[in-house]
Amino acid sequence: MMKLKLFLLTVLTAFGISCYAQNNEKANRILIAYFSWSGNMEHVAKYIAEQTGGTLFRIEPVKPYPTEYTPCTEVAKAEKERNDRPAIKNKVTDWDSYDTVFIGCPVWWWTAPMIINTFAESYDFKGKTVVPFCTYASTYRDETLARIAELTPDANHLKGFGAVDRNTDGITEWLKEIKVIK
Repeated sequence: MMKLKLFLLTVLTAFGISCYAQNNEKANRILIAYFSWSGNMEHVAKYIAEQTGGTLFRIEPVKPYPTEYTPCTEVAKAEKERNDRPAIKNKVTDWDSYDTVFIGCPVWWWTAPMIINTFAESYDFKGKTVVPFCTYASTYRDETLARIAELTPDANHLKGFGAVDRNTDGITEWLKEIKVIK
C-alpha cells in the first residue's frame, strides 16, 4: 500500500511539474514589443505584460529622439517625409520562440513612428500572430493600428487596441475578447 501511495504521489508531482512547465512555456511565447517616447506606451506595455505574462522588448533608437516635445515632433515629421528607417540599438533574442507579438507605439503624424517600420522589417513574421496597440491623444488610432498590420503582412492579426495616453481602462477586457487571457 505504501508503494502505491508513493507511486501515485510521484505521478501526481510529475504531472503538476509538467503542467507548470507548459503554462510557463506558453507565457514565454508572447512578446510585447513597444516604442515609447513619453512613457505612456511603456506604461501600457507593462500593463499588457502583467496581464499576459509576456516578455517586454523596448524598441530603442540608436540615436535618441529629442526629449523636448516640439523638437521631437520635428524629427518625427522629417523621418516620415523621408520614409526613414531609424536604426534600432537592440535585437529580440530567441525571436523564433515567440508565437504572438504585440507591437505598440504612440501615434506620430497620423500613423506609427518610422522606427516601427524598422522593427517590422527586421524580423520574419510568417506563422506569428501580431496584436497591434497604440497610445494616442485624440485621433488616428485606427490608422495606426492598421499600419502595424500592413507592416506585418505575413502574420495573422488580432484586433488591436488604442489607449488614450497611459490609460489602461479596457485592456483586460480586450485581452479576454481576443482570447489572449481567460
